[in-house]
Amino acid sequence: MSAHDDPHEDARVSGRLTHVRADGTAHMVDVSAKAVTSRVAVASSRLTTTAEVVDQMVEGTLPKGDALAVARVAGIMAAKRTPDLVPLCHPLPLTGVSVDLDRAADDPGAIAVRARVKTKGVTGVEMEALTAASVAALTLYDMVKALDRDAVIGPTRVEQKSGGASGDWGRGPAGSLGDGGPGDSSAGDCSAGDGGPDDGRLGEWKDHG
Repeated sequence: MSAHDDPHEDARVSGRLTHVRADGTAHMVDVSAKAVTSRVAVASSRLTTTAEVVDQMVEGTLPKGDALAVARVAGIMAAKRTPDLVPLCHPLPLTGVSVDLDRAADDPGAIAVRARVKTKGVTGVEMEALTAASVAALTLYDMVKALDRDAVIGPTRVEQKSGGASGDWGRGPAGSLGDGGPGDSSAGDCSAGDGGPDDGRLGEWKDHG
């Protein structure tokens, strides 16, 4: 497939948003000419609260219950509902969704969220990964708001993607390798790794059920 068959590649060349037509109205991009490829996207988010609240989250002793388990399921469910929430997203047959939540390596008072989504289709799953990470973080806030209304969500961002005409992309300087978490500026090598919260690589698939 040539660059002219890929509307997103055209946008990178022209600087024009593909979801906006010449008259300024929005539309869903026609992706029928794009090739079917395996695609993966990783997104991250974070809930920052207090170390004491994170202790309860990790131990599963919050008044509302096991926050990490509930948030993981919420993130997985949200990924599957992305087209219902974001109007111009294409419905995609997701082949896997993994959401990992762990105490942040750089802050004992924060939970790092990492969502990894896979599909075999004609467009990428960055939005599905972002939705999974966002809703998981929102769920964490809901679980702890009675204890800490000052808890903060974010940053939420895409860390990596692979597949499609544009190839692989990772956040940060070329060739760098970081933990890929919300506080890390590098995404590293997309070729290997366990794909967990402290791994900056797309790596092996992790199935949490």
